[in-house]
Amino acid sequence: MRKVYLIGIGAGDPEHLTVQAINRLNEVDVFFLLDKGDAKKDLVDARRAILERYVERPGYRVVQAVDADRDRAPADYVATVAEWHHRRADLYERMFRDELADDAVGGVLCWGDPTLYDNTIAVIEQVKRRGTVPFDYTVVPGISSVSALAARHRTSVNQIGRPVQITTGRRLAAEGFPDGVDDVVVMLDAQCAFTGLDDPGIDIYWGAYLGTPDEITLAGPLAEVAERIPPLRAQARARKGWIMDTYLLRRRTP
Repeated sequence: MRKVYLIGIGAGDPEHLTVQAINRLNEVDVFFLLDKGDAKKDLVDARRAILERYVERPGYRVVQAVDADRDRAPADYVATVAEWHHRRADLYERMFRDELADDAVGGVLCWGDPTLYDNTIAVIEQVKRRGTVPFDYTVVPGISSVSALAARHRTSVNQIGRPVQITTGRRLAAEGFPDGVDDVVVMLDAQCAFTGLDDPGIDIYWGAYLGTPDEITLAGPLAEVAERIPPLRAQARARKGWIMDTYLLRRRTP
């Protein structure tokens, strides 16, 4: 039966790869890459660089397909994402069927950790449930942007004995700082929802392109640095054509 590895490759630094990830890379016959267009060519190039650096077995192949696009400002966010997942599942289903032999091993390189803020597991599980292409898959964890962010700022994600919440910019904008927690990780907040918070007791630890040569970080009391991040983020996005960023909001406690 076909076997597929979903391999976490870290947040941008090739040295983020674990020994387990490197070992699995060297078992793969066919790697599947999704092309997100010229603006995000860096993401494909980074994956190919990882293969050139770590894969020692000869004869592996790379199969590349144009990624399914989606509306970035939908009226119904959940329905739009579900439809996007369905079209991505169509892509993987076709590639597994046409490019992966019955006894071969495939590999999908997942940015960061495939278990955190990534849709690859859900998409591959959808393909598996369809039953049209028999295969099994294994998830190999990677270093997430959250781990990379905390390490770069030399802090932990949580405070002693306190819970942590991971949320989205949409939820932060709609609901504000969550009740019952002092540390909130926010992923890919294109609208910089933190600028809507009015609390002098909150610090922010922000980072973009973590682990890459383009890495940008900023930290401090939210009231002092919140207005500096949006223009910095906009300039970086205009320069590269894309941006990946995340941040930790921390309510100071005695």
